[in-house]
Amino acid sequence: MHPYRTHTCAALRKEDAGTSVKLSGWVHRKRDHGGVIFIDLRDHYGLTQIIVNPDAPFFGEVEKVRNESVITFEGDVIARSEDTLNPNMDTGAIEVVATSYLLESACETLPFPVNQELECPEETRLSHRFLDLRRERMHKNILLRSRTTSLVRQHMVERGFVEYHTPILTSSSPEGARDYLVPSRLYPGQFYALPQAPQQFKQLLMVSGFDKYFQIAPCFRDEDSRADRSPGEFYQIDIEMSYITQDDLFSEMEALMVRLFKELSSKKIVAEVFPRIAFRDAIEWYGTDKPDIRFDMKMIDCTDIFQDCKLKVFSSQTQSGGAIKVLNAKGAATQSRKFFDNMERYAKSEGAKGLAWIALRNGEMKGPIAKFMSDSEKEALLERTGAIEGDALFFGAGPRAATNELLGKVRQTLGHKLEIIDKDIVAFCWIVDFPMFERNPDTKEIEFSHNPFSMPQGGMDVLVDGDPLDVLAYQYDIVCNGIELSSGAIRNHRPEIMLKAFAIAGYPEDTVKEKFPALWKAFHYGAPPHGGIAPGLDRIIMLLADEPNIREIIAFPLNQRAQDLLMGAPNTVDSYQTDELHIDIKLPPEDE
Repeated sequence: MHPYRTHTCAALRKEDAGTSVKLSGWVHRKRDHGGVIFIDLRDHYGLTQIIVNPDAPFFGEVEKVRNESVITFEGDVIARSEDTLNPNMDTGAIEVVATSYLLESACETLPFPVNQELECPEETRLSHRFLDLRRERMHKNILLRSRTTSLVRQHMVERGFVEYHTPILTSSSPEGARDYLVPSRLYPGQFYALPQAPQQFKQLLMVSGFDKYFQIAPCFRDEDSRADRSPGEFYQIDIEMSYITQDDLFSEMEALMVRLFKELSSKKIVAEVFPRIAFRDAIEWYGTDKPDIRFDMKMIDCTDIFQDCKLKVFSSQTQSGGAIKVLNAKGAATQSRKFFDNMERYAKSEGAKGLAWIALRNGEMKGPIAKFMSDSEKEALLERTGAIEGDALFFGAGPRAATNELLGKVRQTLGHKLEIIDKDIVAFCWIVDFPMFERNPDTKEIEFSHNPFSMPQGGMDVLVDGDPLDVLAYQYDIVCNGIELSSGAIRNHRPEIMLKAFAIAGYPEDTVKEKFPALWKAFHYGAPPHGGIAPGLDRIIMLLADEPNIREIIAFPLNQRAQDLLMGAPNTVDSYQTDELHIDIKLPPEDE
C-alpha cells in the first residue's frame, strides 16, 4: 500500500464500502461523540469523515491532536446509515473506521481558525498566508484563477492566437507609471527596468511578421494600492493583432469575455455585444470613463433651464460657464429625510459645498430649493428629467468637469443605497473615441491624454489641419460593472504620424528617436497596421469570484503598503551586494 494515500479525501463513494484505504490530510474538524472521535480529514480535493473508536490503541494520541495537524489514517470504508448521510459532502455516503494512525506533522496554536470564515486582520492573514489559503473560500479563489488562466489559453489558441514570451529585464520607459529599476553589475551606473507592460515588444512582434499574439504577461509598476489594483505586480492578458480594425478587436474581446463569464460564473451577461459609449458622453452621462451601467441613471444637463433662477448657486454657474446637472433617482422620494441628509453629507465628504435635492410627493415638489424655482422652471425640469410622482432629483452645480465628477460619485452611491444595482449580472461596455490630446490645467500646454502610440482618427490630415483638442484617437477601454479591465488602441505604425503627434505634445524629434529607438527603427522597415489590448487578469478573476478586493484572488499578494509580510520584503541586503552593483544607499532624513 502507498505510504501516504490510496485515495484523495474527495474520492470515496458508497461502492467503495468494504475496502481498506489509506488517507492523508489536515485535521479540518474534530468532534468527540460519546467516546467516539469523528475527524473531518481535508486535503486539496475535499473531506472524508474518519471514525476513531475508543478501543483503538492510538485513541489517546488522536484525542490530543490539534486542528490543522497533518495525519495519515489507514482504515476500512463503511457505508453510512440513512440517518447519518451528509448530502453536503461529496463523500457523505461513507466514512472510514481507522485501523492505524500516524502523525506526520503537528500544528501549533493557530493564529486564526481555518475551518470557518471569520473576520481576521489582513496583516495577520498575509503574514500567515499559507494558513489563509487553506480556508475554503481562498482555496476556491486560487483554483478559479488557475481555471481562468487555462480557459484563456485554450480560447486564444482555438482562435488562432500564438503565445509568445517577452523579456522581463528591459529598458526604463519615459511614459506611464514609476518603474521598478534593476541595477546592472556589469555596467556600473546603468539600470534595467521591469516591464510595466510588454507594449513595445508585442508591437515589434507584429513588425517581425507574427500575426496574432497573446501572453499571460507579468507587469510591474511602482504605484499605490487600490481595491482593484495590486501594488508592484499584476498579470494581464496581453493581445496584439496585425491587419485589424477596431471592430475586429472588439469582436475578439467580446468572444473571450463572454466565454469566461459563461463558463466560470453564474452571473448573467446583460449584452454579448457590448455597447459603445464615446468618452465625452461617458463623462457627461456618468461622470467617469469607467461607468457602471448595471443601472440606468444618467446625468441630465439642465444648465439652460436655470439661467435666470432665483437660486444664486444655480444662476451664477450658468452665467460663468458652469453646468447644472441632475440625477433622477426613480422611486427615491419615499426615502426618509435622514437619507437625503446622508447623501448631502456624502457629497460634502467628496469636496462639494452641498447637494441640492427635490422629492416629488403628493403632487408637489418638496425640498430646500423648491421654493426658489419658478413654475416654468419646474415644468421644464420635469419634462427634461422625465421625473414623476415618487421620484427624487439630485442637483450638482459648478464648473462642468468638477460637477460631472461629483455627480458621477453621487450616482454610484445612490445605486448602492437604493439597492438598484443587480449584483447577479455583468454589464460590459466599450469606452471609445478618446481625445488624443488635452490641455494641462497648470501649464496650459498640450499633452497626450491617454496613449501616445495610438493612431489618430483621420491620420496625418487631422494633426496638420485640425485643432489638437478636437482630435480623437483609436483608443478604447473595456469596462465591466464600473471596473476598467483594460485600455487598448489601434497603433500608430507610421513614423511621420508618430513624429507629428509627439511634436504637438511638445516632444522634439530627437527625443522620440532617443526614447523609443526600437519602434522608431522598426517602423522604417515595413510595419503592418496593428492594434491590441491587455485586460487585467487579476481584475477579471476578482469579478468572477465576486470579491471586492484584488488581494483575495492572488496567492501571495503585497499588502496596501507594497510589503510582503510573509517573506519580509522589501528588506535590506548585505553591503557586499551593493558594492558589487556600485551602489551607495542614501536614506531619507528620519523625520520624513
